[in-house]
Amino acid sequence: MGGSKFVSLAVTFVLASSAAWARPTRRAMAVHEQISSVPAGFATAKLSTDLSEDTITLRIALAQNDMNGLEEALYSVSTPGSSAYGQYLSKAELKAFAEPKEGALEAVSVWLAENDIPESAYKTIGAFDDWVSLTLPVSQANTLFDTAFAQYVHVESGERMIRTLEYSLPEDLFEFVELVHPTTSFARISGEPVVEIPVPVTSRELQLDERANPAPSSCATVVTPACLQALYAIPTTPATTDTELGVLGFIDQWANQADLKSFLALLRTDINSSTTFTLETLDGGQNPQGTTQAGVEANLDIQYTVGVATGVPVVFISVGDDNTDGVSGFIDVFDYLTAEDEPPAVISTSYGFNEPELSSSLLTRMCNGYMALGARGVSILFASGDGGVSGVQSQSCTTFVAEFPSGCPYQTSVGATTGVNEVVATFTGGGFSNFFSRPSYQDADVSAYLTTLGSTYSGKYNASGRGFPDIAAQGQRVEIFYRGSAGLVSGTSASTPIFASIISLINDRLVAAGKPVLGFLNPFIYANPQAFFDITSGSNPGCNTNGFSAGTGWDPTTGLGTPNFDALLTAAGL
Repeated sequence: MGGSKFVSLAVTFVLASSAAWARPTRRAMAVHEQISSVPAGFATAKLSTDLSEDTITLRIALAQNDMNGLEEALYSVSTPGSSAYGQYLSKAELKAFAEPKEGALEAVSVWLAENDIPESAYKTIGAFDDWVSLTLPVSQANTLFDTAFAQYVHVESGERMIRTLEYSLPEDLFEFVELVHPTTSFARISGEPVVEIPVPVTSRELQLDERANPAPSSCATVVTPACLQALYAIPTTPATTDTELGVLGFIDQWANQADLKSFLALLRTDINSSTTFTLETLDGGQNPQGTTQAGVEANLDIQYTVGVATGVPVVFISVGDDNTDGVSGFIDVFDYLTAEDEPPAVISTSYGFNEPELSSSLLTRMCNGYMALGARGVSILFASGDGGVSGVQSQSCTTFVAEFPSGCPYQTSVGATTGVNEVVATFTGGGFSNFFSRPSYQDADVSAYLTTLGSTYSGKYNASGRGFPDIAAQGQRVEIFYRGSAGLVSGTSASTPIFASIISLINDRLVAAGKPVLGFLNPFIYANPQAFFDITSGSNPGCNTNGFSAGTGWDPTTGLGTPNFDALLTAAGL
């Protein structure tokens, strides 16, 4: 009996020892990202329930293979005069740069297993399986990332979100993981224009005002496709190729076909009023057609692409609310586009964020996504925001608020003008990124502006940051149809589809001539300032200041100016 008991105890000891050896000690952890306080406009929510057993879905961004090499490739194919200009990367060639770094997925998987995270709890997602999506209880996430998730609220809207002010990772994972998201980013998408109904009865008088390209005097108070054709020499000749223009829709903004038909019947009588667009959806996106379901932003974006880029195939990409990317589908939709074999040649996006709401790692990751599409020959355009120097929308501030994606150097930011003799639309977003440094393609132009600016606003902005916008177009009192009635809207979200339409028409002519599309625009447009009407009057007030002023050459209100279609054609070699 005694011997049996001894053997039993010995076996127990061996089993216990084996179990102890099987579980590795917890790795040395270090803070990976942190912010000092909740961003302006957000606050800690008052909770009546415990969050610990709620589930949370997080994304681990795996380090990508060669972003420095991708940036070199982007500029090589996008810079006029380069031997590789226009020789855009294929999807397979892009993958070699953007896929996860060797060993990254394995390293993360081993770490998750060490922490009792079953394989069923996570999966790889993204265009090149470069994210790991992980769903787990908040209590387990707190332990895994050595943090304390809490619920926060956007004060104005009441929108709630689970976030943290810092999180940690094992030190030996830093080389394999760029960020965990959503954690320290408090993003809230913005982009809806200001609406005015009804349209003044004098909206379509034909008296011409003097200008390099004269336009009806009525265009000073109501902007229509005819105004844009006159101001910018936009042709009405239909496109002849299938080069697509993509319009992105978010936050349940839906494009109404009946409103488009009414818009075309009144304002583009030279084309079939039944001309429409195609639809793609993701994250549960849809495009219902009830009159009251029409979205003012979506209508604006579609009417000023279908109605300006004559004959260009337009696709409306509706991003639904069934997403966990923490930025209203902004990550998902660009992963979706990157995964396409043939994405649209131009992407118009009328939405954005205040830069301080996003963590530095997230800013980098999202911006690199625009770089990836640019290397494939896609022109990506974003509205520069409607808060002047105070961000995407007007807000109280003491230092100027940069916007994203406008601060990213791998996209084209679009500001707004107003009037026949164009001046800065006072709401137009513009300034300098506090995170992204100034790219070489705009260095001379921005330096010249800063020399003229001198010490004005010193300390309120980052003088070494990427300046935006890059260009501009009409954006005030733009006529649309909305829920069966004509109305006026204002915002850089009007300027963006207008400029996107112009680039699409140029792309159509390039493809018809056997040439590549324009792709990432900025090296091209900064090399050809003569292709724009320089806007030299006006400013973009905010933060209790008059904001930046327009001047000769580039400025942080209207960039290089507004487009001259004929001059752009010439610059493109047509």
